[in-house]
Amino acid sequence: MEVFLKDICEFEKGSTGLAKSIPGEYPLVATSVERRSCDSFQFDTKAVCVPLVSSTGHGHASLKNVHYQEGKFALGSILVALTAINEETLDIQFLHLYLSELKDKILVPLMSGAANVALSVAKIKNIKIPLPSIARQQEIVVQFKSIVSEEKELTAELTHQQTLLKKLRQQILQKAIEGKLTKDWRVDNPDVEPASELIKRIQTEKEQLIKDKKIRSQKPLPAIGEEEKPFILPDGWAWCRLGDICTKITDGFHNTPPKVADGFPYIAATHVKSGKIDWASIHYVSEEFHRELYAKAYPQKGEILLVNIGAGCGTPAIIDVDFEFSFKNTAILKFNQEYVLNTYLFNYFVLNKEIIYRDLTKGGLQPFLSLKILNRINMPFPPLPEQKAIVTKVEKLLTLCDQLETQIISNQTHAKQLMQAVLKEAFLQQDKTAEQVTANT
Repeated sequence: MEVFLKDICEFEKGSTGLAKSIPGEYPLVATSVERRSCDSFQFDTKAVCVPLVSSTGHGHASLKNVHYQEGKFALGSILVALTAINEETLDIQFLHLYLSELKDKILVPLMSGAANVALSVAKIKNIKIPLPSIARQQEIVVQFKSIVSEEKELTAELTHQQTLLKKLRQQILQKAIEGKLTKDWRVDNPDVEPASELIKRIQTEKEQLIKDKKIRSQKPLPAIGEEEKPFILPDGWAWCRLGDICTKITDGFHNTPPKVADGFPYIAATHVKSGKIDWASIHYVSEEFHRELYAKAYPQKGEILLVNIGAGCGTPAIIDVDFEFSFKNTAILKFNQEYVLNTYLFNYFVLNKEIIYRDLTKGGLQPFLSLKILNRINMPFPPLPEQKAIVTKVEKLLTLCDQLETQIISNQTHAKQLMQAVLKEAFLQQDKTAEQVTANT
């Protein structure tokens, strides 16, 4: 049986102005998911509360939420409450379930207006819905609540698994920089040049670059005290400052140069995301501004960008392009890639990002990671062949983590699909009803 909502529901618009409401003991239903509070109530019943304005506005029709509320509550003036005329024929929770789950097919198409898109009470009254027996309505509600409960439990378990997976990734990287992942490798490769000799070669190269006036000389970095060494290194490894193994650490613009339609690519700290550079959303600057920075930093493919201003301080990304570009609020780590493996450095910063942000950044509302601090970061440095062995091992283990995460995401999708399947079975006439809405209004 199909019925018009006006034949089974009472309609009453909310009377509480959200801006002038006084907080109190009663729930105040607004358009958002969260309930506000009010010092008075308008209803003492079970009701479906439908927003009468678009959730996004600006000429776009949408509804994020259709609410269910019972007991004593106040209602915002931009919503309407639907209550049952006869509770022996309509379970109001069934109506909420129907309108909430099918709002994009049933309610949103009825919204109209240019700038202020709205939904009229008259149009809601003329919506036709399938109305099974009260026993079947209650059965659908119970079934749905059971599925929701199971879905919440499953989601909580999958979220827990993702948390464990994140910890596993961190443990893998931690064991990598402590040399524990390559313990067997060192047994099979005992005659590897120690990292201390590699650091000496890097220093010799830097001295030559200084003589050639390609880089500026820097003040000697302080020796690493025992209190700065959080664990014992394997034989052949060495503690070093980041500035010891980088030929240069510098940064980009601090002021934003004017944008141009066609010029040189320009990225900001916001484009360094999850270890990758988001080239799709960059803009461009003139050659004049570009050359000023490029002469200072001349970023090269394979080097590392590190966010050094704002909430993303410490976020790394390996430069994956070989064209010229400029950048802002990001430091660049320049190093000889024949001596230092960029993926090893990248993994180090991924592991220590939160520590760097917490312990090394300065400033209040705008955290800042200075070049001086970057140069002084101490880190474990393995011989070059072992760097390669570590990266190979880490990549293999993190690939397994990626596969596990894919399975977790697949399970989450399956849980949502299961809920939709239950709803589809419960509302066998939903498609037919949606198609009739426009014709009946």
